[in-house]
Amino acid sequence: MPSRSETKEALLVAEGSSSTEISDEQMRDLVGQLLREIGPLSRVLLVPPDYTRIDSGAGPITVELYRQLAGSAFVSVLPALGTHDPLPARQRTKMFPGIPAEAFYEHRWREDLVRLGEVDADFVEQVSGGAVCYDVPIEVNRMLVEGEWDRIISIGQLVPHEVIGVANHVKNILIGVGGKETIHKSHYLGAVYGMERIMGQADSPVRAVLQEGMNRFGQDLPITYVLTVRGFRSHDKLVTRGFYAGDGVLPFRAGVGLCQECNITRVPSGIRKAVVWLDGEKYHSTWLGNKAIYRTRMALADDAELIILAPGVRTFGEDEQIDHLIRAFGYRGTKATVDAVERGTELADNLAAAAHLIHGSSEGRFRITYAPGGLSRDEIEGVGFGYLDLNQALSRYSPDRLQEGINVLEEEEIFFIRHPGQGLWNRST
Repeated sequence: MPSRSETKEALLVAEGSSSTEISDEQMRDLVGQLLREIGPLSRVLLVPPDYTRIDSGAGPITVELYRQLAGSAFVSVLPALGTHDPLPARQRTKMFPGIPAEAFYEHRWREDLVRLGEVDADFVEQVSGGAVCYDVPIEVNRMLVEGEWDRIISIGQLVPHEVIGVANHVKNILIGVGGKETIHKSHYLGAVYGMERIMGQADSPVRAVLQEGMNRFGQDLPITYVLTVRGFRSHDKLVTRGFYAGDGVLPFRAGVGLCQECNITRVPSGIRKAVVWLDGEKYHSTWLGNKAIYRTRMALADDAELIILAPGVRTFGEDEQIDHLIRAFGYRGTKATVDAVERGTELADNLAAAAHLIHGSSEGRFRITYAPGGLSRDEIEGVGFGYLDLNQALSRYSPDRLQEGINVLEEEEIFFIRHPGQGLWNRST
């Protein structure tokens, strides 16, 4: 295993700008350049995101890494599921074509874990400004520790995120293939600190805690990060603007500014009515689909309405336990959720769910209306959202007829967003 003292901080490949378009051929060359910089490898674990992040560009990069490595190395793939459902075969083959099924392993976030250590409560309290004061255990899938890997290559996209500020890098490891305690306590920390203080920021309390955990307890893990920045060339054409790879925090620091430039949209004044489309193949729960709320909330005016077109949404949580908690407690705002945690309800044992309920509430400032394909009016209204029949919603707000941004429909002005997971919308002032 390579010495971490030699590879702790290294920016091995850096390519990108707001006008760059990295082609498939260039991407293959960049992957080859990275592997030459690393040197010969015999055992490699690839950690890409799951299908909900298919737009990250990580799929083709993972496939290319596998292709270039498989002839000379043993290669396994552990998708960073976090709390999400495992990839069904059709999603796996679509995102990672050519990688055999036997190369893939499933991350179970409540099982198969190794505890590396704990970030102490004093540190957590300090970086959160007193928002919370508890230890944060640092757990990872045991494959990372027990696999005797020459290299663990973590692949993903830098994009604004509601929990950590800008997604990926250390989050892909300590959350994506992390354990329930790390996930629960880091998410609740971010929610109580305030997501609107975090989103789009390079530094946040959650990132500080996770990075501290990696610095203290993960130095023996031979991790190399491969980070993309993606942007839209036109209405619906995503391109790769940046490719940053290396060890330690340098790849993140090299790419985060470009992410902020490419993925944050400023609107001149508060949006009065927004309509967000959730691709039915990617978004089947409000646990995933509430990105429509997280990423738009700072751009919405007071008393605005947010309409979410969600043909694939048929449940609230990604598993029965979280689904039950969402139905039981609903999206009632920070105060109600924190009160439920402090009363010692079952929500106190599932802080990631509590964080999600805070994130998904408008705090009474704007209205949220869901038009789901698989949930009833009673179910939607039972968790605190407004309900709109999907067919009725699509007849008026057909995504095929709307352009990104401002549209005027029979004197009604709406702001349409087609890809909520690819950005953050905020007011200019």
